[in-house]
Amino acid sequence: MGSYILAIDQGTTSSRAIIFDDSFSILASDQAEFTQHFPASGMVEHDVEEIWQSVVSACRNAISKAGIDAKEIAGIGITNQRETTVVWEKATGKPVNRAIVWQDRRTANYCNELKNSGHEDTVKQKTGLLLDPYFSATKINWILSHTDGARAKAENGELLFGTIDTYLLWRLTGGQSHKTDATNASRTMLFNTQTNEWDEDLLRIFEVPKSMLPKVEDCAADFGNTVTDLFGASIPVLGIAGDQHAASLGQACFSPGMVKSTYGTGCFVMLNTGDERTTSKNRLLSTIAYRLDGKTIYALEGSIFIAGAAVQWLRDGLKIIDDASQTGGFAAEADQSQDVILVPAFAGLGAPYWEPEARGAIYGLTRNTGPKELSRAALEAVCFQTRDLIEAMRDDWQGDFDATVLRVDGGMVASDWTMQFLADMLAAPIDRPSVLETTALGAAWLAGMRSGTWPDMEGFSKAWKLQKRFEPHLEESERERRYKSWLLAVENTINQRPTS
Repeated sequence: MGSYILAIDQGTTSSRAIIFDDSFSILASDQAEFTQHFPASGMVEHDVEEIWQSVVSACRNAISKAGIDAKEIAGIGITNQRETTVVWEKATGKPVNRAIVWQDRRTANYCNELKNSGHEDTVKQKTGLLLDPYFSATKINWILSHTDGARAKAENGELLFGTIDTYLLWRLTGGQSHKTDATNASRTMLFNTQTNEWDEDLLRIFEVPKSMLPKVEDCAADFGNTVTDLFGASIPVLGIAGDQHAASLGQACFSPGMVKSTYGTGCFVMLNTGDERTTSKNRLLSTIAYRLDGKTIYALEGSIFIAGAAVQWLRDGLKIIDDASQTGGFAAEADQSQDVILVPAFAGLGAPYWEPEARGAIYGLTRNTGPKELSRAALEAVCFQTRDLIEAMRDDWQGDFDATVLRVDGGMVASDWTMQFLADMLAAPIDRPSVLETTALGAAWLAGMRSGTWPDMEGFSKAWKLQKRFEPHLEESERERRYKSWLLAVENTINQRPTS
């Protein structure tokens, strides 16, 4: 058996393939972008064939760059953009249309109809999710209702559904394996996360035939083997987890109370709550963190829509910076006497507010406000929003994580200034790991552990390496003053949202 692990990280804008060696180090990687389709306002689609080709290309190139033979790869781990929905023909593997992406809002009216019909409490109780277009169930319904002949074919058992992981697995195995893992299943709004089964009541509410659904496995399982002609050898697929769940695994957040936060275009904070599902009072999502050896571990998750995207706005929209890396230096040089607050509700506000109609606002502008002050405000907004989520989690979950550090990853964590302010705002240490590719690392660990070439949970936890810790230094009075100013700015922003 080989000693290398291939991680497939299929994201929203690109597909990556990373080869890890048995010391968890990256041997080689490759990345391929693909097209974003916006057929109408609020609609986002992907060409599934283009995604498939990008994955195959990235894998082949990564294997070539690593200078290894496919026979030396012990297993494949897959992590993926969650909720994005694919429906395809069972006989041919051909998608009936483009994939509907997790960002897509076309089913908002349908969600409102279901709420008005009294289904929201049922959905939340069974799945831990909110009745929202974000998740897969309403997307499946839309495809079956708006694609000629699709519903009849589905009811005849001729169509299959899957999130991106499931479709990739189907193609990798030559149509032999129609499976998913518990984390991806938990984001469909069709999976009862208490019973760990597809739920008949939910299938009836969303009008989805059960025959379309994949078999749900643990995150580490024997998912199937790749066809030989893809990479030159048949490689077992041994691990699957949705991207935020894989990042949590890659950060070794295995104990209740451990928290990870991923900072990319948006931000996702996930708190391990142990083997009992916590119902949120603050509109956070209760989700499956992972399932291993038949044991389910749950998490509370909060989503921030705009994190790194605020920095992109400074660069591409306002054109007041040339590169994202400038913002940390600018923030350090900003006029400390100015309290400029940016509420980046460019696409509404996410958790814990869930105000989709809110729009962005800036408070505290003066004649002396410039690029440095706006850079600081953009970075601080990410930290303020993170505290919003941590406060909500602390209120929802009765376990003790006051003294637990926050493990961070994603592009924004390269900024020392941002990480220091985050520590100051949370009054807690912030740990930045030596391996920032935590999403791919989590998927790789699942496959490596299943294949026996990587250590178990305990061994992997010990192998996690810290690159830098940021300790809080800000006085409590100043920390609370700044946070209260943020909360007031958010309140004003929500109150001034458009009413039509």
